Amino acid sequence: MLRTFGKVLEPVRRRLFRAVGSLNGEGSVYEQNRVSKEEQLTEALKKKMPGITFISVEDISGGCGAMFEVSIEAKEFVGLSTVKQHRIVTETLKSEIAEMHGIRIHTTAPK
Repeated sequence: MLRTFGKVLEPVRRRLFRAVGSLNGEGSVYEQNRVSKEEQLTEALKKKMPGITFISVEDISGGCGAMFEVSIEAKEFVGLSTVKQHRIVTETLKSEIAEMHGIRIHTTAPK
């Protein structure tokens, strides 16, 4: 019975191994996807807000890329309420947020 169960799970194991396996020594597919998603979010924000003085985008989902924490300090936030600052960020990342489970946003204006 256990042997049959192992045979049933073999295709799943193979796919999982391919998904997290190493690619030319450059890290796993997961690692490459996570970094590229963080970079993608960072670039989208920098493009929309050239006055960014600090930005940090981090995958906090445990590796699946479903939840990110974004911290931004930008000149565009001067004189705006926190709600308006967050609206700028969510509007900028609208299409990316649609693919996420969640996002944490921290914004400040430079002093």
